[in-house]
Amino acid sequence: MIPFVREIAFEYGRCDTVSPLIRRVIARNPGPFTFTGTGTYIVGRGTVAVIDPGPDLPEHLEALLAALEGETVSHILVTHHHLDHSPLARPLAEATGAVILGRAAPAEATASGSAATGHGLEEGADGRFRPDIELTDGQKVSGPGWTLAALTTPGHTSNHVCFALPEENALFCGDHIMGWSTTVITPPDGDMGDYFASLAKVKARSFDTLWPTHGAPIRDVEPFIDAYVAHRRAREAQILDALATGHTRIRPMVADLYAAVDPRLHPAAAHSVLAHMLHLVAEGRVKADGPAGLETDYRLA
Repeated sequence: MIPFVREIAFEYGRCDTVSPLIRRVIARNPGPFTFTGTGTYIVGRGTVAVIDPGPDLPEHLEALLAALEGETVSHILVTHHHLDHSPLARPLAEATGAVILGRAAPAEATASGSAATGHGLEEGADGRFRPDIELTDGQKVSGPGWTLAALTTPGHTSNHVCFALPEENALFCGDHIMGWSTTVITPPDGDMGDYFASLAKVKARSFDTLWPTHGAPIRDVEPFIDAYVAHRRAREAQILDALATGHTRIRPMVADLYAAVDPRLHPAAAHSVLAHMLHLVAEGRVKADGPAGLETDYRLA
């Protein structure tokens, strides 16, 4: 059972001090994939970094600029290229003179420009996202009293990156780990094998606090990650059981496996099952009768 953390005190547009080095402003974009909305983080005082500026909403830009009045924004860091994370980066950079850091949108997102990732799967992809500086694993930026180190964490997306704040032994984890919900893994950009590896990578760092872009912080980190992994392994076992009892296709599986879940999330659930299925095929535990996809027939190896 995942010990979800769903209580969060906030007002849209208000800048809240949530730790000695961290402030947060939440955008008014609530939804089934964003919870209460995008939480944009401000790190430091005087000369600061902004993490995940969020959706291109004029009122959110105004709230951020009000919170940053009298300060210098040296860096804007983006965890990944989804529409609830990256689009406001360029307007905020133009308003503040900051440099944008992150990892560029993958080729398939670039080809489609700014578009949804599927039918009700995510908030959509910002295919035009291009940082000024392409981050590598371990790369650091700093300001007075703070340091941020990139931790590449592919899985949710191929270009997902988290940011460690060693001064508070904390990690800004974007959508890699969320306190209120599990993370959506949508192939082909999302990859379940990469996701398991990235979870292990984060756990190995023994952070005291995780700051997701949506929702409240996670304070009891190791047990939470263990529960996240156990949930995924249990889902794998359910998929294998479904195959053993005669299910061969993903969509009918989803109707059974996610019967208690909001139907609006079933399309995303189907892609999550597909991500598991691709992982199981890669491990040799499942065989696909043709190219692996939502309409493919699967069977136990």
